[in-house]
Amino acid sequence: MSDVPIILGSRSPQRRDLLAHLIRASRIEICPPRDSEEAGFEELLTRDEILNRVTEIATRKVEQVRDQRNSPEAVILCADTTIIATDPDDGAIAVLGQPPRSGWEEVVRRWFRRYYSERVHEAVTAVVISSPAGTRSFQVSTEVRFAAVTEKLLDWYISTGEPCGKAGGYALQGAGSCFVESLKGSPSNVVGLPLRETWRALASLELL
Repeated sequence: MSDVPIILGSRSPQRRDLLAHLIRASRIEICPPRDSEEAGFEELLTRDEILNRVTEIATRKVEQVRDQRNSPEAVILCADTTIIATDPDDGAIAVLGQPPRSGWEEVVRRWFRRYYSERVHEAVTAVVISSPAGTRSFQVSTEVRFAAVTEKLLDWYISTGEPCGKAGGYALQGAGSCFVESLKGSPSNVVGLPLRETWRALASLELL
């Protein structure tokens, strides 16, 4: 097994825990991107455009981390996860990132009622790994179906505060799993780092 450190450019403890399933925790160095502001999705109309933007965001994170470390030989892994839903009335695409810090309760409530209840949405993660041996970039998609969202359950979930800072306003690895009826694809992808695909990419770069 390689002993090369891997710099994880993320503020997410869930991503760190997931990566630690693949490599020793002692090899993981945390260096979040300096700028937490990211490009938005407002002007994008198609799924392909959204997928490209998610990869652009992950790539930009790698560039920011490399600038901070000023080390061309460093191995850097960054990822970005977002939720793609469809409007039940006109089928328009809606991209649901992290809820706003102010007024997040009502935003999450609207998302659950309009986009999630008894419907399927898509969790997409883009991963970019940059190393002296090359760069690997890939996207993974998981379909998530929610059961009917009752007001009592939604009130309780919002009271936990868990939606804050979570893509789409819920955490599959936490209390948010109460809403999930079924998954098609990678569960770890919904949490923030698709394990199987990341393992393959690390192996192809001889980092395992």
